[in-house]
Amino acid sequence: MEPVRFGLVGYGFGGRYFHAPLLAAAPECALLGVVTTSPERRELVRREHPDVTTFASLEDLKAAGAEAVAISTPADTHTALTDRALDLGLAVVCDKPFALDADAARSSVERAERLGLPLSPYQNRRWDSDFLTVRALADSGRLGTLTRFESRFERFDPEAGPPAAGGGSLHDFGSHLVDQALVLLGPVASVYAEWRLRESGLDDDVFVALTHDNGARSHLWGSWSQGAPGSRFRVSGTDGAYVVPGPMDGQEAALLAGRTPATEGVDWGAEPEERWGRFSRGDGSEPVPSMQGAWDTFYPAFAAAVRGDGDVPVPARDAVATATVLDAARRSATEGGVVRL
Repeated sequence: MEPVRFGLVGYGFGGRYFHAPLLAAAPECALLGVVTTSPERRELVRREHPDVTTFASLEDLKAAGAEAVAISTPADTHTALTDRALDLGLAVVCDKPFALDADAARSSVERAERLGLPLSPYQNRRWDSDFLTVRALADSGRLGTLTRFESRFERFDPEAGPPAAGGGSLHDFGSHLVDQALVLLGPVASVYAEWRLRESGLDDDVFVALTHDNGARSHLWGSWSQGAPGSRFRVSGTDGAYVVPGPMDGQEAALLAGRTPATEGVDWGAEPEERWGRFSRGDGSEPVPSMQGAWDTFYPAFAAAVRGDGDVPVPARDAVATATVLDAARRSATEGGVVRL
């Protein structure tokens, strides 16, 4: 198909290291330009993507021929930029957190539906190697009936703490943690949460417990100040458990090191054996080969949806479901007690 002409809004950490390389590596996408008003970031774009133009506004990007845009800017700008891009007739991918609350998320989704434009939250963690393996084990029935999903995004960086651009650990890490829990175990009936707030007003340590409609439970941790990070996953079922000790999926580290799907080819997303998780049943334990991570499939799938060939990789209304749970978690952490949905 003819490549979709893409623009990127923002060239901070996420735009520079995650979105730009994956857009540039996808034959289905043509990275047309980057919207940024920062002279330093314009110079970075010029050095790292010499064929890509920088623009001062979404309007300028649209005038240059863009058909779609990826938004990777501070969390509190996401809704306004998403709505403006949709009003310009652009298909939109918006990084997490998709919106700061469920009402704002729902409003953007309804706008896209009204305008007939593709809209997708950027939930790339659905294509982490370890989470793909979790889903495959669950679908195969090897774990039996799932009873508990434990998931952690934990690091030890207490001095810096969560960057303001992400909106705190609940919004930043929680967007991925909750999305994965909903994908694996379905809708949520009740939410309980705890958090620690810093002087900045941002939470740097959060725990969220979800009870799903099917009776299974998710226990989710996100932290910038955990000196002893726990297992990335422990997924328990009636017939056994699957544990991934960590570290995080290797695709992030690869992109930060300058490697991309274009440079790695068929080896992109492969995890070495020492990072595989293990299936356990009592005293017995055995390694489970990790499925290949696939962040590189998101933008080709979204481009196909823009061309009318298939659905967006992550349905826009999934962002509303995630935001609803995060709203309840914020209320629970602030007021105490369980919030029922």
